[in-house]
Amino acid sequence: MDSSYIPQTQLPGATRLVTDYLCQFDRVRGFYDHDPRQPDSFRAAAQSIDYPAERRAALVAALRQQNGDSPALEALARPGTLVVATGQQVGLFSGPAYTVYKALTAARLACHLTASGLEAVPLFWLATEDHDFAEVNHCWVFDATGAPVRIEAAGPAGQTVGGIPVPGETPAQLRQVLRGLPFGEEVTKTVEAAYGDGATFGSGFRRLLERLLAPYGLLYLDPMHPGMRRLAAPLLRSALSGASELTGRLLERNRELAALGYHAQVYVDEQSSLLFLIDRGRRLALHGRLSAPELIDRAEQLSPNALLRPVVQDYLLPTVATVCGPSELAYLAQAQVIYRALLGRMPVAVPRAGFTLLDGRSARLMDRYGLELPDVLCGESALEEKIARKLVPPDLRATLENAGADAERILGALGATLAGFDPTLAAALATSRRKILYQFSKISRKAAREALRRDERTRRDAAWLSALVYPRQRLQERFYSILPFLARHGPAAIKRLYDEIRLDDADHRVVIL
Repeated sequence: MDSSYIPQTQLPGATRLVTDYLCQFDRVRGFYDHDPRQPDSFRAAAQSIDYPAERRAALVAALRQQNGDSPALEALARPGTLVVATGQQVGLFSGPAYTVYKALTAARLACHLTASGLEAVPLFWLATEDHDFAEVNHCWVFDATGAPVRIEAAGPAGQTVGGIPVPGETPAQLRQVLRGLPFGEEVTKTVEAAYGDGATFGSGFRRLLERLLAPYGLLYLDPMHPGMRRLAAPLLRSALSGASELTGRLLERNRELAALGYHAQVYVDEQSSLLFLIDRGRRLALHGRLSAPELIDRAEQLSPNALLRPVVQDYLLPTVATVCGPSELAYLAQAQVIYRALLGRMPVAVPRAGFTLLDGRSARLMDRYGLELPDVLCGESALEEKIARKLVPPDLRATLENAGADAERILGALGATLAGFDPTLAAALATSRRKILYQFSKISRKAAREALRRDERTRRDAAWLSALVYPRQRLQERFYSILPFLARHGPAAIKRLYDEIRLDDADHRVVIL
């Protein structure tokens, strides 16, 4: 088969809040305004939007300066057109692969909504005002041997990351790694075109996505653009004026989440601020720096934190739906109280598509060893052990299994007899029984390791699979950039992923390219 799927609940790190959102929405209904699996949710979200004509005109003018003219912008200029929004930090060379999966999901959903009578355009929010440089200054790719390689760009810490220049030699590092892959030259040229001419992390990121995703009609919004800062200022003033009340609501929301056994994605206490100040390129915490009146006068220099940012986004935009990753879905359970206080509406939160991409070799290896994706999501050592058990000669494996079963049966019967004769003897046997069965299991594991030791090819197979599917014990989509997959399989792979997106379920898809 060319593709399959597994439930999100089988992925490492899945949290109860997010899995309930995806699979048991009624349990979390109080924390979100709309159920993403109900088609009527999108119409309800659309009907809740009261978007002034003057704001639409200012938005379109600012977006035109960033994007130029396009059919999507022409559509957005028309009254009633909605936005399907998504976004990400402006990571080096497009950041982790899920960045592209978010954008494709937004494009697919906008197309679906338009076909159903709700005209919508997809828009990507470039998180250029973030200041966590360590999160965006690198990307992981793999070379022709499948080995993970980290590419990193130097730059100053503490500044808004979108404006930091990408050193001119950085694309050459990528060229060196991808040169042995079939489409490595083509992909490298695309990256070099995007990151030439003194590109910054923000501009290079945007230009690369524009090239990779050109057929899908996305608009790109940089919140550092002066026009966007002017548009956002009224909401930021409201957030500043009501900061104490909003913090109180967030603290209460966190208590509500905890009472139901959920986690709060963003830490909040009485001293927390929803805002930063951008001053000479640096993003500064507000604690005691300026008085509230001074800050209100400098609203265009304010920057929202993780909980306020989506509210600012959906104030700027007529957002019917926002495409989110797991962490963002968790943010929104807290941010709902800010939405209600400042905006009075909330979009439908739609989970992004998730993929694990296999090539022909890795697919054949999984078939050969009888593996499913969850078998590989356990780390290289555990994967070796799973494969090793399958390498023990069938007659030896059967003998070991039968011997263990016979021992368990005999000891169980003896324990039942002893219990009627002398409970203390039965308790002593129970201890011995555990030790005896452990030894049988230990012998089986040793036999498996010996079989693996004799088969060096299998060790290489396990290393290959683990490096591709679960590198450094992280999900592939959260570790590798999309670029090495395009370098191995060609740019047409993006169209294949777009076609694989299923808007009616949130399962993680395994795709053979």
